[in-house]
Formats: sequence, C-alpha cells, structure tokens
Amino acid sequence: MGGVNATRLLGPAIAVALIAAGCGDDDDSAPAPAPTETSPDGTPADSSPTGGQPPDDENGTTGSPPQTPTEGTAGPVEPTDVEEIVTGLDAPWDIAFLSDGEALVSQRDEETIVRVDDSGDVTEVGEVPGVEGEAEGGLLGIALDPNAENTLYVYATTGNENQVMRTSYENGELGEFETVLDGIPASPRHDGGRIEFGPDGMLYVATGDAGEGSNSQDRDSLGGKILRITPDGDAPDDNPFDGSPVYSYGHRNVEGLAFDDEGRLWASEFGDSTADELNLIEAGGNYGWPEVEGIPDDGGSDEYIDPVHEWSVEEASPSGLAYVEQTLFMAALRGQRLWRIPIPGGEAGEPTEHLDDYGRLRHAAVAPDGTLWVLTNNTDGRTDPREGDDRILRLTLSETEP
Repeated sequence: MGGVNATRLLGPAIAVALIAAGCGDDDDSAPAPAPTETSPDGTPADSSPTGGQPPDDENGTTGSPPQTPTEGTAGPVEPTDVEEIVTGLDAPWDIAFLSDGEALVSQRDEETIVRVDDSGDVTEVGEVPGVEGEAEGGLLGIALDPNAENTLYVYATTGNENQVMRTSYENGELGEFETVLDGIPASPRHDGGRIEFGPDGMLYVATGDAGEGSNSQDRDSLGGKILRITPDGDAPDDNPFDGSPVYSYGHRNVEGLAFDDEGRLWASEFGDSTADELNLIEAGGNYGWPEVEGIPDDGGSDEYIDPVHEWSVEEASPSGLAYVEQTLFMAALRGQRLWRIPIPGGEAGEPTEHLDDYGRLRHAAVAPDGTLWVLTNNTDGRTDPREGDDRILRLTLSETEP
C-alpha cells in the first residue's frame, strides 16, 4: 500500500513513572496530572462471563494461539524496549492477530483492512463496503473467530447506524460481507466500536451512547452497552436479560475490552468532564451513566457498579485495552501515553505511564509471541501528524514486582 514503510528502530528502555492521574473528552488542552482513586469495592463478587472536531470520545483471542508474555516472564509485566515496525498508516483502529503471527489492522477513515507480516511489510487485503462514518465513526473494531480463523468480524458505521458484519479471510483477501447485528445507534460521537471474542466463544461488542445519555439506561437500546452475541448474532440463552444481547449497560463510550486469565472482562470507558474509567464487567451490571460518572465521593449507590479505577479527563481518553500476565495496558488518546495497570488477584494496583513521546495512542494488543503492539493515532484529525505517522510500535515485556 502506497506510503507505508517498514522500519526497525530499537529504542531505549521505557522509563516507569508512578503517577495518580487520568483523562477524557477534549483533546485541545495539554494533559495535567490529577489524583487517581481506587474504588474500595470496585470488584464485583461475580464478574466473569456467564457461560458465558467534536471532542475526543471516542482485546482476548482473535484467531491466534493463547497469548503468552515475552519469554521468561510470569507477570505482572512492564515494557522495557520499544521497536517501531510500521509507519505510514491512516488512522489505524484495531488489530487482529493470525495464528502465524501476522496481523490484520483496520484503518478507520480509509475503510480498509491491511495485513502486516512479521517483517513489517504492509499489504491491503480489502475494503469494507457501505462504511459511512464521520468524526469518530467509520471502520472500527475487528476480531477473528478463535474457532474459525478464516472468519473475520468488523464493527463499522453504515449510514445512520453501527453494524457488526462478518466476512471470510482466505488467500490474503476478504470475501463477501454479511450483517450479523444491526440497529446500534450511530453518531459522529460516542460510537464505541471494540469487539472481542470471549473464552466462552461469544462475541462481546462495545457500543457508545451516540451522544444521547438516555440510551445507556434504556435496555431496549443497543447504545451505551456491552453486548454479548453468538457468532451468528443471536442473544445467547444465558444472557442476563431474556432474549436480549445486552450484557451490561449504563456505559457512555466503551472502546476497550480485555479478558484476563480468569475469564473476567475488563473495559475502558470515556467519561465526560469528571472521570475516565476502568471497569470490571459483571453480567447484568449497571455502570451508572448518565446518572453517575467515576467513583462517587459519597460511597455510591447499590444500584450502580463503581469503576475499579478512574483518571482525570486530561490524562486518558482511554481507547484500546490489552491483558497479559496480571497486567492491563490501556492506550490513551488525549493523554498521549500507555497506561500500565497491574491487577494481581483481580484488584487494580497503582497505574504507571509509559510511551509518552509518540502522540495519541489508539490501541494495544498482545501478539502471539508475547510482545505488545501499540497503534498511534495522530492522523485521526485531532492533532498534527508527525512524519511517519501513523505507526505500529512493538514493545518487549519483562516481569516486574506487583
């Protein structure tokens, strides 16, 4: 694909800085540290799956073998070295790894999917038809079915709604597309878009409230939710609400999903003006938006599930989320850094910041070899791109203390 180049630039070790801070909506002001809080009861008793220029608002198995950290690690882990492996991408949004270690990458505004091989060479494999996105909409999440590697799922804005579609991926090309799930509200803002297969074989779909907070509390709306569907798009019999794909609700704009080794689902969520959130998802749980945002000062209400961790809206704008060896990695757009959150025993520890000199970060994903791939996002219309943007960075992970 024209304008895409592979490079191999080994950088110095990434410094670890403990801070208590976070992020959210508007990308125009410089980040400023703010206190970070941890919910005293942010971990639900049972959170594993049952059987299963508008403001900035905007992981798992994906057809690859079980992911393991860089050789010799057991977790928690932290980044030590960074290697730039691809340049010249256009607003890359998601990564799905093939079993051979190569990756498929979605490009939001070009509405195309490219393949990145193990040498960093990039080849376009197809365009997703019918995508009509503006601002935060377009071609967003992608996921390969772990039980049918040649089946690729995509989340995209099509006209006045968001849809989940699937296609085949064979011989380096995409096949015909079919709609699996439609009726997801769409807007230039708050489209969600991350999709992830769970250890139960179900597809989890993160949606935004499409700029209408009332969608989030309305269980008849697919907006402001985490949905759980079969690979064919049906609501599983063991979903928390009979006949509904809704798995959790009361979300504003979730763009990050990741399953840990215990099968628990974690989600990163854009806040409004108070706090961005890291949530541990419970089947049937109500996460409060628009009634509450962040960790309440008064201890909260039994009606809503509090975040496990929060950040100020200047430090995060959290998008993609990855899990490996008792550690979550969260990509920050406005915050322009990679947040590392140790979660030994399922409880969130103190976040540390990394990778703060590459601009906006859209997603982090763990490759089959245990390295962490990170997408920059400086060509998404929110900032001035640098020469070589956008990039894929590959980070080596090493074991550290909890």
